[in-house]
Amino acid sequence: MSALLEVRDVKLHFPVMGGIFRHQVGSVYAVDGVSFELGRGGTLGIVGESGCGKSTLGRTLVRLYKPTDGAIRFQGADISALTGRDLIPLRRRMQIIFQDPYSSLNPRKSIRATLEEPLRIHGIGDADERFESVASLMEKVGLRREDLHKFPHEFSGGQRQRIGIARALVLGPELVVADEPVSALDVSIQSQVLNLLVELQNEFDLTFLFISHDLTVVKYISDRVAVMYLGRFVEIADATDIYTKPAHPYTRALLDSLPVTDPMQRRERVPLEGDVPNPSAPPPGCAFHVRCPHAREICRQQAPELAAMEGEPSHRTACHLAEELRE
Repeated sequence: MSALLEVRDVKLHFPVMGGIFRHQVGSVYAVDGVSFELGRGGTLGIVGESGCGKSTLGRTLVRLYKPTDGAIRFQGADISALTGRDLIPLRRRMQIIFQDPYSSLNPRKSIRATLEEPLRIHGIGDADERFESVASLMEKVGLRREDLHKFPHEFSGGQRQRIGIARALVLGPELVVADEPVSALDVSIQSQVLNLLVELQNEFDLTFLFISHDLTVVKYISDRVAVMYLGRFVEIADATDIYTKPAHPYTRALLDSLPVTDPMQRRERVPLEGDVPNPSAPPPGCAFHVRCPHAREICRQQAPELAAMEGEPSHRTACHLAEELRE
């Protein structure tokens, strides 16, 4: 599987302004050195607590934000420094599905106008061809072409998210960032939307970057999973390995937070102490050491590298004690 997206040490730091003259007094380290590769046709799930930088990373990769540092290579071309009109061709090939189906659609535009707008901007087809294209796409996401004349307020939350999916696919992209696409939906609707995404991925040969705080949802749809904490990946591996043999204490804690379906099933839980550190003043060493029950002096002084586990080159973990804890 060839790499469609290559990310090398990407950082995004937001300035913190203060003082009488509003000068920069610090930075929020929203994304602080993320590297990975995403193969064509695959799905990488990114999980972590709220505020860990998942959504910011996703928006940076599709260039809604310009990275502070690092390289983003899409099909071998570096897109990190593109600006203005240079980004327009890229928009056809990379799209995003937003979290909230209620606020991501313009209430003053009909669904037809919303879906046809990207086609008009990129000069694709005439009026009849654009209509037929969006009508066909509406049917593929499980809605009727007769619904094109309606407005967003006439649809349920699940239907609006289907429209959001259609909007992301209307230009025929290769990479789609799905930013918490089912978190705002009822549980009964979530599985329908997830199944729809899987069907569309197979039909259109899509590559997904799937962002969620729900590990159960990520497990269902992802080939590989990356666990993010305070702007960095702390573990990345095949989905099966993440859920059956997690190596990082933070990953274990996230899995322990999942509800147990069998009341007779018992398991040892890893307690987390303290609060999530301030992203504008991350702790020295391993950022997780202030909450980790296994932390030692080396964890407080030296930041661990995201390194492969012994004998498992595809399973990488940023923990000084990963091999010892697995033992």
